[in-house]
Amino acid sequence: MDDVDKIIEQWNRERPDLDVEPMALIGRLMRIANHLGKGMGETFSKYDLNLASFDVLATLRRSGAPYALSPTDLMTTMMITSGTMTNRIDQLVKRNFVERIANENDGRGFLIKLTDEGFTLIDEVVSAHVVRQKELVSGFSKTDRKTMNQFMKTYLEDIEKNQ
Repeated sequence: MDDVDKIIEQWNRERPDLDVEPMALIGRLMRIANHLGKGMGETFSKYDLNLASFDVLATLRRSGAPYALSPTDLMTTMMITSGTMTNRIDQLVKRNFVERIANENDGRGFLIKLTDEGFTLIDEVVSAHVVRQKELVSGFSKTDRKTMNQFMKTYLEDIEKNQ
């Protein structure tokens, strides 16, 4: 019996009129997400990054050469507000990991581009990140991971469709 089972047992005792079965699944998903976040955060902190800064750098890196996107494209990809995006960019500019460059396709706009230092850093961090992610799921067989991934994909599609 884990902590979630204990919570469910308490609710069943106190409110037997409620169907709290979904609470067990959601509670476990939230606890797992918390543990995964902490595990990945340990890797990011070794490089003096956090999830937010990693996310910007990784988004630029995986976008391909020239490793530059408009702030709007970054915001859309990362699903964050413009104020949050501006703050993240400002912090990364101060550390010389990204730079603002003129957007040749929009004379009024600019792009956020990885610097050479940012490119080198994110390549190193993403390699360590992939190793850490593999460790975090090492308790599952490849078949189980594939099955769980499909379940989670279907579940996420359903949630996002109904939002």
